[in-house]
Amino acid sequence: MAVAGRTRASALLRVLAGPRARQPAPVRCIHEGPDTIEELLDRHLVKKPAAVLDDDAAEAEARRRLTSSRREALGLYRDILRATRLFAWTDDRGVPWREVLRANARREFEEARGERDPEVVARLLIGGRDAVQQALDRLAEASRRAVEAEEAKRRGGA
Repeated sequence: MAVAGRTRASALLRVLAGPRARQPAPVRCIHEGPDTIEELLDRHLVKKPAAVLDDDAAEAEARRRLTSSRREALGLYRDILRATRLFAWTDDRGVPWREVLRANARREFEEARGERDPEVVARLLIGGRDAVQQALDRLAEASRRAVEAEEAKRRGGA
């Protein structure tokens, strides 16, 4: 009832004030909070106007995205090089696994160097991060098993 009376009063004030170029937003009391989350966000967040990009701005945005992807790719490559330090043993030919892994990483990065599609680049980066993490997890698990086996051997032999 009080809300309806206040609404009628504010409508009456608008009529008496006469036509203006811009009507003020209706005032709400603090206890009359927003009805929905969207209303709360609309009321309190500043919205950026949707800007129409011209050719130069679109090219700059694409270059920025590419630079970001380039930075991520270089970070991934460095992480791979750091992770390969942990692979000290040799393969069947006597070549250290560290060198084999580094050569494979270099080859894959060179093959993907010219890729410009952001979705493909993102997929490659995610796949690379996942592969490094899986390799490190397997290495940690194998190291843990080796330590446990060594401890079991010491306990059994002692």
